[in-house]
Amino acid sequence: MGYSDLSCYGGEALTPNLDQLAKEGLRYTQFYNMSRCCPSRASLLTGLYPHQAGMGYMTSVDFHLPGYRGNINNNCVTISEVLKENGYETFMTGKWHLNLHPTATSSKENWPLQRGFNKYYGTILGASNYYDPGFLCRDNTLITPANDPKYKSDNYYFTDAISDNSVKYIQERDYSKPFFMYVAYTAAHWPMQAPQKAIDKYKGRFDEGWEKLREERLVRMKKLGVIKSDTELSPINADNLWETETNKPAMLRRMETYAAMIDIMDQGIGRIITQLKKDDIFDNTVIMFMQDNGACAENIGSGALRPVTKIVKNLATLQPNDLNYSNTPPITRKGEVVMQGKSVMAGPANTYLSYLKSWANVSNTPLQLFKHDVSEGGIATPLIIHWPAGIAKSSEGTIRSQVGHTIDIMPTILEITGSPYPKNFADHQIIPEDGISLVPSFKDKELRRKAIFWEHEMNRAVRMGKWKIVSAAHLKGRKYTSDPWELYDIEVDRPELNNLATLHPAIVKEMSEMWEDYAVKKNVFPSPWTKAK
Repeated sequence: MGYSDLSCYGGEALTPNLDQLAKEGLRYTQFYNMSRCCPSRASLLTGLYPHQAGMGYMTSVDFHLPGYRGNINNNCVTISEVLKENGYETFMTGKWHLNLHPTATSSKENWPLQRGFNKYYGTILGASNYYDPGFLCRDNTLITPANDPKYKSDNYYFTDAISDNSVKYIQERDYSKPFFMYVAYTAAHWPMQAPQKAIDKYKGRFDEGWEKLREERLVRMKKLGVIKSDTELSPINADNLWETETNKPAMLRRMETYAAMIDIMDQGIGRIITQLKKDDIFDNTVIMFMQDNGACAENIGSGALRPVTKIVKNLATLQPNDLNYSNTPPITRKGEVVMQGKSVMAGPANTYLSYLKSWANVSNTPLQLFKHDVSEGGIATPLIIHWPAGIAKSSEGTIRSQVGHTIDIMPTILEITGSPYPKNFADHQIIPEDGISLVPSFKDKELRRKAIFWEHEMNRAVRMGKWKIVSAAHLKGRKYTSDPWELYDIEVDRPELNNLATLHPAIVKEMSEMWEDYAVKKNVFPSPWTKAK
């Protein structure tokens, strides 16, 4: 999801439950992820830079290099492992995506239960059909929506299943113990799928097109205070202008579906909140909401009308008990061939589409670029923290501009729970955590650290105080070329429009040398990619 997709950050999707958490808690405007799902999740759960945990790239390949194994390693420890050792029950629902791409016979050593969770319901894969998720799992057992012994639904939809199982875990917990729960929604990751009724709710909302909607979001964001009042809008970065779009109905349906997916997630969060209130633990439960990367410009399902697979003859439908091992099933369990193409109307189970770059540009208003990139549009995330018992009433609904990162979530939780970070765990030496606690920011105090670093697919960045340097990479196979370092004053130029590198070469030199030092120390190097000559 993009930086401005929640309505409390300026978006059109209705998110009343998250808005209420923001109204009663804190909203952070300069919080960051690692620009892609696997690295962000690794840093979130371990307090380390992803390369230190072995997840410098994705789970799709093991490069047999320390930073790029496609698995979180045994020299990191997860939040759930630490809290479980300190008397907490630990639950997880949703997307795992922290072990090497699974097969029907692969090891489960890095699945959630083996990394500290007492109970798990979700998908081991990184993306899935919302009506029939691939590698759907309960605890350590692969299941289907039909044969799951503990959860039945006549209208199965994965986001609802995540929410319902989260509520169920709260209801069934040991009431004598505190609990930690990681609710890893896949919404609003492609494919753009949602029930028709939910999509109809947004009919007409986006009819003005992407240019106009970006301008409207910018105005709302300024009124909300999540960007400064003098912030400029980055140049439009769309596949075409809205007035020249020849597939308007289908393109509108993609964004309507995207908004519906966010809306359904928010409704599920509301059900979790209701259960916390019913158990009279809402005020003393810390709730944090964030996203794993910026808006996604990946091109899934443009072009001509076609099936997702080239082989359509003799496709066999899966029976209710047949396990689905694919995140892109070519045929539904009802026997419908799954289709792609620019003209396809998003929403049903027999479609597999993303919402494409033009809408992603709206989601990231007013920032530049997208998921994969380390410009602000790829790494900026909303962060909402709600905790009535620990955040002063005078701070409710206020904005926090302190710079934070997903590596800070674990140290924050450990400080709140009084749980020490271990030097050793399960007979393995543990890498010292790199993140810092966000707790001082609850009282609007400064967070003391020199810099934060990024690398993904050799896209590089450093944030130090108000300064940020960034360099985009261009991959060709396993070779890459890098653009020169650019320098931005993020305090006055959040959309990164005014490159100051030639005016401040000493700052660029200092920060780029810091990046090189980080890259050597944190397992960015040795890298799978080598610089082209």
